[in-house]
Amino acid sequence: TFERPRQLAECLESLAGLDYPRDRYQVVVVDDQSAVPPEAVVAGFRGRMDVTLVVQPHGGPAAARNTGAARATGDYLAFVDDDCTPARDWLRRLAESFAEAPDVAHGGRVVNRLAGNAYSEASQTLVEYVCRYFEGRPGHFFTSNNLAAPTRTFRAAGGFYDGIVLPAAEDREFCVRWSGLGHRLASAPGAVVFHAHVLDLRRFWSQHFTYGRGAYYYRRLIALGGHGRVRIEPLSFYAGLVLYPLSRNPGLRSLRVSLLLALSQLANASGFFYEVIRPSLAHERPRVRENLA
Repeated sequence: TFERPRQLAECLESLAGLDYPRDRYQVVVVDDQSAVPPEAVVAGFRGRMDVTLVVQPHGGPAAARNTGAARATGDYLAFVDDDCTPARDWLRRLAESFAEAPDVAHGGRVVNRLAGNAYSEASQTLVEYVCRYFEGRPGHFFTSNNLAAPTRTFRAAGGFYDGIVLPAAEDREFCVRWSGLGHRLASAPGAVVFHAHVLDLRRFWSQHFTYGRGAYYYRRLIALGGHGRVRIEPLSFYAGLVLYPLSRNPGLRSLRVSLLLALSQLANASGFFYEVIRPSLAHERPRVRENLA
């Protein structure tokens, strides 16, 4: 969490209301050095569940997730973001998935909670389309706001790569590395998380510009990790993306979402080439190699 006390409170409320035995799960809240640490928010839930607050120096979401994983005591890790509210049966569904496949990383389903916000709908639609497109192919991944993995295997794999502080691509890189180490990824569609990412035009552009910047580092990390080069997807991928909302529900609203998806790709490309033209950070490369060795 970072500078979002109201969203954090909603997330913790949903975690406190899970239909799962209280003595079977632990909540670790990692604050990424907010100006005011959310101690007061977390304190309100300590009598309802086992919850711990950890404050780390500002290092981005990948570092925060690793910090939380290091403090966790359970056999399995389930990651969720502060602007998400898991369904009541979220952990139970994940537990069922692990009972069937204990050594697998499971990705749940993420649903946009802001039905009236076209920007939020477009962003979630993009993630849904990309995840479905890569399922069963090289590059298959799940987003880290609903991702679960065996604790021991997650740590042995090196966790999320925290050398890049951008909130983008760390989940894709982790999943590719996880698969490259011989571990499996499996979908757990019954484990649902509702995502309430409030966006307007400026924030929408900024988000996808950042995704483009993250894509640049993702490509570098995959190459340096010995997983080959990330190929550019064919034009049919982008055409399918833009037409995806209309194929599901034709109408003016879907048309607006389609146009926003086209805009997202322009922002993404802008962010990617922004990193291309920046001077290369030579000191970054040894860290990448060391982390992925």
